[in-house]
Parts: sequence; C-alpha cells; structure tokens
Amino acid sequence: MPTVLIDADGCPVVGLTIRICKGHSVPVLILCDTAHRIERDGAETLVFDKGADSVDFALVNRVRAGDIVVTQDYGLASMCLARRARVLNQNGLEYTAGNIDALLERRWQNKKLLRAGKHPKGPAKRTKEQDAAFAAALEGLLCGCRESEG
Repeated sequence: MPTVLIDADGCPVVGLTIRICKGHSVPVLILCDTAHRIERDGAETLVFDKGADSVDFALVNRVRAGDIVVTQDYGLASMCLARRARVLNQNGLEYTAGNIDALLERRWQNKKLLRAGKHPKGPAKRTKEQDAAFAAALEGLLCGCRESEG
C-alpha cells in the first residue's frame, strides 16, 4: 500500500487529500517547516527546520517506489519521479517523465524573468473545479494502486 506524502508548505489541498485517503485507508504524511506547522487529524505530521529545501530533502529521503507525493514544486517532483513515486500537483496534474523537463524549463525561464525584474502575475483564486480535478486525479491513483495489488 502506498503512503501519500504532502509537501504541505503552501499546499491548498491538505484537508482534501486526508479526506480522500481516509476513504481508501491510505496513510498520509504531512511534511512542513517550523514556519508552516500543519497538524491535521488523520495524518502524521513531520516538522523540519526552516531552511532552503529542508522539507524537500526530508520528503525525498522518505518516499518509496509506488508512494504518491502531492507538491507544486517541480524540482521536488523530479526527484520523487526518480525514486519511482507518483506525483500530483494541487490541481490534479500528474508529473511524469514525459512532462517534467518542460515544466522545469518553464520554471527556469520564470526565474530568469524574476531576476530581470519582471514579475509574472500571481496565481488566480483557487476554484472548486481545481479541487474536483485534484480529487479525481488522486482517486484515480489510489484506485489504480488497489487494482495493481489485487
């Protein structure tokens, strides 16, 4: 059975993830730093020192093949894919070997723009459709895991 690991700093679907996983009896591990401490019933929380990528490296060191990771960080997603985990973002996009390079390239281009003083528009307000897309994607991965066990 997989574990679902949540990169919880700034993650808008922590509660939704726990609710869905509870229905599948799948354990949830929340990883956060001391500035974003997140405790929820139905999940274990691990808290790490504030620092560049401390939560990311802690998560990568814990993830196993077949686990499911929830993150919006492309770099973390790439490392988890290398560990043969399944990775979703908060909107239900599954990161794969087929799309991660393009996403990392986009992140690099955005960082170049920021360094040049051009600030892209921030994300729009979260919608119910985004929550529904995430829920459907997570349900699909969890049901797929059950089928491969049976």
